Amino acid sequence: MWYRPFQVLYRAFIIMAEVVLLSIWHATERDVKKRAERLRRSLIRLGPFYIKALSTRPDILPSVYCHELSKLQDQIPPFPSSKALKFIEKELGARTSEVFAEISKEPLAAASLGQVYKAKLFSGETVAVKVLRPGVPARLALDARLLNLVGGQLQRFTRARGDVAAVVNEMVAHMLEETDYLNEAKNTERFASLYGIEHPGTDLFAFMQGLVKDSSLSKKGLVKVPKIFWRYTTKGVLTMEWIDGIKLTDREKLEKLNLDVQDLVDQGVFCSLRQLLEDGFFHADPHPGNLVVTHKGILAYFDFGMMSDFPRHYRIGLIRTLVHFVNRDSEGLAQDFLSLGFTPHGSDLKPIVHALRKSFGDEKTKAQLDFQGIMSQLSDVMYEFNFRLPPEFGLVIRALGSLEGTATTLDPEFRVIESAYPFIVGRLLSDPEPDMRQILLELLIRTNGTIRWHRLERLVCNLYKIYRASVVAISQDSTPTKQSRLQSFDMRAVASAADDLLAYILSDKGIRVRILLVKDIVKALNALIKESILEFYGLENQRSNGKNLKSRVQGGIHAFWEAVNTAPEVWIPLLLKVAANREAQKLFVTILRATLESYNDQTSEAGFLFLSKKLHEDDK
Repeated sequence: MWYRPFQVLYRAFIIMAEVVLLSIWHATERDVKKRAERLRRSLIRLGPFYIKALSTRPDILPSVYCHELSKLQDQIPPFPSSKALKFIEKELGARTSEVFAEISKEPLAAASLGQVYKAKLFSGETVAVKVLRPGVPARLALDARLLNLVGGQLQRFTRARGDVAAVVNEMVAHMLEETDYLNEAKNTERFASLYGIEHPGTDLFAFMQGLVKDSSLSKKGLVKVPKIFWRYTTKGVLTMEWIDGIKLTDREKLEKLNLDVQDLVDQGVFCSLRQLLEDGFFHADPHPGNLVVTHKGILAYFDFGMMSDFPRHYRIGLIRTLVHFVNRDSEGLAQDFLSLGFTPHGSDLKPIVHALRKSFGDEKTKAQLDFQGIMSQLSDVMYEFNFRLPPEFGLVIRALGSLEGTATTLDPEFRVIESAYPFIVGRLLSDPEPDMRQILLELLIRTNGTIRWHRLERLVCNLYKIYRASVVAISQDSTPTKQSRLQSFDMRAVASAADDLLAYILSDKGIRVRILLVKDIVKALNALIKESILEFYGLENQRSNGKNLKSRVQGGIHAFWEAVNTAPEVWIPLLLKVAANREAQKLFVTILRATLESYNDQTSEAGFLFLSKKLHEDDK
């Protein structure tokens, strides 16, 4: 590109002029918000390439800049249709009148890299023709090269802690992939094979439940993906199936067609969670412009240029990080950042742990379960300690932010982490790998060995309820509840997870857990026994919460028993196996002995109280 010196010098002048203006503004304006607004306007003039690179990188920019840049939308004016049609003819090697029976005179959509026309093939099929903007690859490469020259000034203006030029170069590499429409076509077909609905009549929610065992159906999915017409596709022209749909932002029209808005949110959330946490091939930009709803109520995805593979160790790391965040485990979270490569190996984690604990505030308050809330809590810590996100995680942050932003257009109360949590639990129960079992242990057992009874209680109670709702819905051809769609349980997988958890508790490593388990169980049984004895003697216990505890224990036992009855062939062998274990027998004997001793003491005490009460009444 350096053989065009005037073009290079002109572009360099434009960039340098913006940098100089930013530097002057930085020296005269002390309001950070106004500086962030100024940066946003400068990037609009420079083009969308830097915006995509910087808008979701809390590891290098302060949160106020990220918030300001997140307002930018990819709304670029179209280039002349005369140029677009000439480019199509050049790419396809034939006149447009010879390829298409008809084609729209003006583009129906325009973006930073290309624009889309509606056309009809001579075979009668209606198609969307995506045309690359002329000169885009060369401009991308030029901007990346020039940015290396001015990156230092830009970094000083934004007070970035990381290497701005390196981050932008990473994004430019992804965008260069986007300019190859053959690559996008391959991405589209791969996405369709993983998540696309091949037969519209297929029971969508049966697949969401994971209850369909037929291997030929296991790869069918949740969303509509356009078909690629390879005969009319090149590096610069992409021809695909035209899908009529309704924009997600048009809630009024969706409701007029009696489309269930909550179902649409669930479809998008479940598909995104499968992409990020299960299969690892994900759409990095699910904003409303890339999603529509068909008249049959199916979500349709477009624009598969910005895709990424998320390796398994990153997926496990993301799950572990989300669990530690929900647990408000500052030490575990800091260790996650180290293992994921956000901080260099050998870093002192103590100040990071302290900063995380401080960012959580009161440990008793409920953790933020919306993505923006999490980023606001973590971004300052990431910036302060100069975190360096791998490129894949930069795209994951973009994907989660876009997902939540898109979903809230339909459901203002939507929280992506809150919706993801049941899916993560189901994922932990279904995956027998040791690393996933370790995360499950951390979810249910604290680092000090105590059991998180409330989570175990919720899990057991939901186990039967959700599984039963799924089976009933499928047998009656009805729709499961929102929660059952996202938190599906395979009883064999659950039994396998329970077996692993019990094996850990009954092993040498679980001695502390067993000691605390006995203490908790005896304490609960004491409360129940005391309440029952006092009720028997007609005495009141003002301090006791036994009735509430009694109903909770009874509900948990009932739910577990119903789950056993639902799949006895799975649970009965497991229960017999546990009953035959020597450590389990010792545990049971210890609990029984302590409970009997407590029963004798409480019976004597209650009898004495009863006798005193009667004598007092006789005196009266």
